[in-house]
Amino acid sequence: MLELHNVSRSYRGIPAIANVNFRVGTGEIVGYLGANGSGKSTTVKIITGILQPNDGKVLFEGVDIRADLAGFRAKLGYVPEEAHVYTYLSGLEYLQLVGRLRGMPEPLIQLKANKLLRLLGLESWRHSPISAYSKGMKQRVLIAAALMHDPKLLVFDEPLSGLDVDSARLFKDLLQQLAASGKAILYISHVLEVVEQICDRVVVIAQGRILADTAPSELTRLMKLANLESAFAQLVQQQDTKVLARELVETMLVEHA
Repeated sequence: MLELHNVSRSYRGIPAIANVNFRVGTGEIVGYLGANGSGKSTTVKIITGILQPNDGKVLFEGVDIRADLAGFRAKLGYVPEEAHVYTYLSGLEYLQLVGRLRGMPEPLIQLKANKLLRLLGLESWRHSPISAYSKGMKQRVLIAAALMHDPKLLVFDEPLSGLDVDSARLFKDLLQQLAASGKAILYISHVLEVVEQICDRVVVIAQGRILADTAPSELTRLMKLANLESAFAQLVQQQDTKVLARELVETMLVEHA
């Protein structure tokens, strides 16, 4: 459904991503993993049409998204990493705005907006301004907004940020239900335990280049490691965090220069 072909992007001549290739099929949950500065955000901005690649193409259902960007976005649901919302609106007003921008019929907007807010535990807050919401509540509003128009493709960028334990558990179940209903899902997260549990495949990026694209279990098997977190750390040559933590505590305990 979603395909990236040799996608590259540079900023002032410095490559952010280079020759990125991967696909997300119908009914598939693909985890996109990388350290800060690895190129994940640039990739997501290109997929959502915010940025244009210097080279390569992004295809959706076999068609370059740039051929009809508005049409592509009508089939896209996106939850960004940062909850940028109109805080002077209530949760209900925000979903009504999203539905109208999507061209949905008014009765359907009211039905879906109210039901989504109820199912996500926000019914009693639906008339309160979003400025009064916690971070997790704002995140739930964004999730509801991404589902309003029944998109074919969903991109979730660190969606668990700010969610409490119950909401996070609900979201994991939601992802699996969305995939079962035929949605294509790109899931960006640093919570590798969740990625390992729910993703059909993981794509690992470091310094702008794809290092792996396979099932989590296959990645750990090939690398002869116990879990995805260990495999990711080795792939991206992550620092030994235990050593680093020990050095931080030792520095904290220094009393005299």
